[in-house]
Order: sequence, then C-alpha cells, then structure tokens
Amino acid sequence: MAARATAAETAILDWLAAQRPAMLALLEELVNTDSGSYDKAGVDRVGAQIRQFLERHRIAHDTIVNDTFGDGIRATVGAGANTSILLMGHRDTVFPRQESARRPFRIDDGRAYGPGVADMKAGLVMNAFVLAAFAKFGAPTPLVGLFTADEEIGSPSSRALIESEARRARAVFNSEPGRPGGNVVTGRKGGVFMRFQVAGKAAHSGANFSDGVSAIEELARKTMALHALTDLSRGTTVNVGLISGGQTVNTVAPWAKGEIDLRYVAPADRESAMGKIREIIATSFVPGASATLEITGEFLPLVETADARRLFELYAACAGELGLTVAGEFTGGCADSGFAAHAGAPTLCATGPIGARAHTPDEYLEVDSIVPRAQTLALAVMRVGGA
Repeated sequence: MAARATAAETAILDWLAAQRPAMLALLEELVNTDSGSYDKAGVDRVGAQIRQFLERHRIAHDTIVNDTFGDGIRATVGAGANTSILLMGHRDTVFPRQESARRPFRIDDGRAYGPGVADMKAGLVMNAFVLAAFAKFGAPTPLVGLFTADEEIGSPSSRALIESEARRARAVFNSEPGRPGGNVVTGRKGGVFMRFQVAGKAAHSGANFSDGVSAIEELARKTMALHALTDLSRGTTVNVGLISGGQTVNTVAPWAKGEIDLRYVAPADRESAMGKIREIIATSFVPGASATLEITGEFLPLVETADARRLFELYAACAGELGLTVAGEFTGGCADSGFAAHAGAPTLCATGPIGARAHTPDEYLEVDSIVPRAQTLALAVMRVGGA
C-alpha cells in the first residue's frame, strides 16, 4: 500500500486488491466471447457483458448505436464539472469467429492466454473495476469510461466519440497492454492505411503479348518505388503488405491491387510521404496502365507534450509509491491514444495490465499485474483529480 496514501486512497486501493478473483472471472468471460472488429454481433456481446457489470455496480452509462460496427459504450462516474478524466479501451480483437472455442481462456504458470487477453480485454476489465471503485467510494472529479468497438481497424465509428470526450478531459489514460517490462507508452507513430487498384489491358500472353498492358508489372514497379520511400532515420516506413491480381497464367494481367501501410513519427512527415505516395500511384511505369488510391483507415500519432510529460511523471510517481518501476517508451504501433492527444488532452497509453505478443496465438497477460496496474491507475486518477 502507498506510504503517502490518504484514507480515501487506502480504501480504494484495498478494495481493488480484494477484487482479483472477480477481475479474472470477468476477463475469462470477455476473452471467451469472440469480437473481431467486423463481427458486430460479437463486439456487441462483449458490450452487453460490460453493461451488465456497470449495472451491477450502479454506474451510469449510455450506448452510442452504430449500424455497421459495434455500438459504443460511455460510462460516467460523478458529475458537476466541465472537465473529466477519461479512461479508454476497445472491445474488438483481430481474431476470427470461433477463435475462443479453439483456444479458450486459460492460466498457465502465472500467465493468462486467449484471444485478446492482453489487447485489450484485460484493460477493459481494469478500467471497469477502477470505475466501480470510484462509484463505490466517490470520485475526486468526473470520470468517463469509453468501451469502444473498432480500434483494430482505425476506429471508423469511434474516433469522433473519442475526440469529443477528450476535448473536455484534463487527462486521458488508454489501457492498452503495458509493455513486457512494465513500461507505459508516451509516444506512438501515426499510421495511414491505403488501397490502390491498377488497371491494365488483357491479352493472350503467347499469341498477342505485345497488345497487353500488365497491371501486375505496374503494381510491382509501384511497390518497389513505394518501399524506397522508407526512411528509418526519420522513423518513416512504407510497406505494401497485401497484393493480388491477374486473370489466368496465360493472360497479360488486366488488373491488380495492393494495400499500403504508412507509419510516421511527426505530423509533417505524413504530408511529405503522402505526397510522394500519390505521385507514385499517379505515375504510369508501364505505358497504358493507370491506378487509383483510397485511404481506408488512419491513426494519428501520439506526440508527447509538456502536459503529457507531467501526466506521465505523476503516474510513474504513483507506481513508485506502490513499489513499481515504470518508464515511458516510444512504439511504432498505433492506437486510439493518438486521437485523444490530437484533441488536446494530456494522454498516456499502455496503462493496462502487462502483456505481450498481441495479434498472435501466443498472446499472454501477466496475471499478477492486473491488480497493481489497477491500483496505479486509481491512485493517478485521485492525484490528477485532486490537483
């Protein structure tokens, strides 16, 4: 328990310490419910489980209905101020239907396994119990908890909700999984996800080869040019990660398509890279070929500001009082925290329980981290709220 904790802080920290079995029970329920980003029914089933928890703990909440993706859920604790502290987490995973049946939740040698166990259903559980603690003992300032639906595909339905809540937040904690060493994330790259389609002209590859225009050759040349934009010294990477095309092996390909992943550090680097990408797509490397480009999703970078640095220092001090050592680190992965930071709120990411190997069958959660990370978050909320 924290050496400098007040009576109110001690009550919340002690209550959270006693909730470990309930936390793991809720985590098992969430992990054993498939919720791939495009599986609206599954994401909404996880949402129903979250709402049931909120109702049991008498936490006010509302649902933001979406016809395509999972519905958004907004929970509120406390009222009466124009600013709040925002806790964020996403319910969707990258895994297909029936994944939880193939490898359900289990605990082995101190680690929990299952689809989305760290990214980020443990963070959802942690946020839910922190909200419940403040609902029970009183919040120092209004709290908002967002349980969103589609982060893994760029939050097409959730971004506006996140930015709206972040604009009135004095601090934002995004409970993506803590890093394997226990660190949190203070900076993230931005990302732009694109699709390009190439049109060529079909011809018999033996009898009329010269009459054809190969869309596959055009795609290959564009891919080489796109990859040449990578500048590791600036942290800018361009990757064509998916390609397809062609009609038959003995036909000059009349069509091809690919998908591009752009990652960057500074906002100015986005504009520079996007200008070059558009130029490459507009250039016909094979005479007669043409192409179009479409942005399919985007994350904004998490750029550390002076206020965000102070928020990290406060969080790290709270962790230290609980016997934990936490540093901040930068990652090339994207997250919803970039949207909150772009809206002007001091934002800290990866405050969730510690885990690793996200998006793979080997994803795991350090079970013993779930209570200490919840306590650290709660203590940070109290200190920010009392400032």
